[in-house]
Amino acid sequence: MMNPMMMLGRLLSRIYRDNEGQALVEYALILALVAVVVIVVLTTLGGHVSNTLNNVANAVGG
Repeated sequence: MMNPMMMLGRLLSRIYRDNEGQALVEYALILALVAVVVIVVLTTLGGHVSNTLNNVANAVGG
C-alpha cells in the first residue's frame, strides 16, 4: 500500500507536468493556505469563544 503523501506527490507532479494543470496546482496551494489560516484562526478564537460563553452561563446562573 502506498503512503498517502506519496500518492499526493505523484498526483501533483502528474498535474504539474500539464500546462493547464499548473493553474489547478496554484489553486490547490491557495486552498491549502486558506485552510491552514482558517484552522489557526478557529483554534485561536475557539478558546476565547468558549470562555465568553462560560462567563455568560455563569452570570445567568447556569
